[in-house]
Amino acid sequence: MSFPDVRLRRLRRSEPLRRLVRETRLEREDLVLPLFAVEGRRVRQPVSSMPGVERLSVDEVAEECRRVVDLGLPAVILFGVPAAKDARGSGADDPGGIVQRAVEAAKRAAPELCVITDVCLCEYTDHGHCGLLDGEEVANDPSLDRLAATAVSHARAGADVVAPSDMMDGRVAAIRRALDAANFASLPILSYAAKYASAFYGPFREAAESTPAFGDRRGYQMDPSNRREALREMELDLAEGADALMVKPALPYLDVLADARRRFDVPLAAYQVSGEYAMLMAAAANGWIDGPRAMHETLISIKRAGADFILSYAAKDLAARLAP
Repeated sequence: MSFPDVRLRRLRRSEPLRRLVRETRLEREDLVLPLFAVEGRRVRQPVSSMPGVERLSVDEVAEECRRVVDLGLPAVILFGVPAAKDARGSGADDPGGIVQRAVEAAKRAAPELCVITDVCLCEYTDHGHCGLLDGEEVANDPSLDRLAATAVSHARAGADVVAPSDMMDGRVAAIRRALDAANFASLPILSYAAKYASAFYGPFREAAESTPAFGDRRGYQMDPSNRREALREMELDLAEGADALMVKPALPYLDVLADARRRFDVPLAAYQVSGEYAMLMAAAANGWIDGPRAMHETLISIKRAGADFILSYAAKDLAARLAP
């Protein structure tokens, strides 16, 4: 059958009809809000390149987590900006470190909230790279113990999920062994499995103060030209003990996300990164696009491609707009 017997517009005639036949839905439960923790008290520092995003002191992280729960969001992911940095990223696994204290405060303020922690060294090293250095090379294997110790310290602080983002080979296995040995066998690992060396991270590096002091991260993050390699990364991380996988960035890599959805029956996350968010916010501020509608449309595309949940700086605004 074809036109005029078939008229697909019949099911588009009204909003109730469109809702009834909608294939992909974006809900509050699909969203995770990134938060940046800094030292001090009553600190809320706007991030100039990400309108609406602030760096928060630990007490303000707690307040923000209460608001997140009130909005119906299920989770946050925490990043830390320490007061001091050194070559080995000593603050990353410090029991009194910025993320560890932020986790404790978040869980006290909102026990029902799922608190995810980013596990990486880039925010804690004075050179800004994600692992330890051997000269000007990022040394893969020596970095694994530091990453594992960081994950264990987050677990001890009360994290519900640890999310390694460093892209060192073997990091998931090292973290899984360390968590199990420390009696955290039930703690899940959300692996940044396909993390690309992207041009879209610039605003994040301002927020996290994590710009490399020299070189770049193309020696360990994925080449944006590679699609099949992402599935190899994911297969390896699952074999090493990852419980869920992430694709980062989201919008430029929807093909990779769709491939992963077809291949793997595990929870998939996608990170709408700082550059994606900043572009939409800038275009909206200039009146070039309808900002809220464009933001919603991009997140729908990410879900449609296969993400089970999405990390987005727009999570609070979207949650306020989405139907309960």
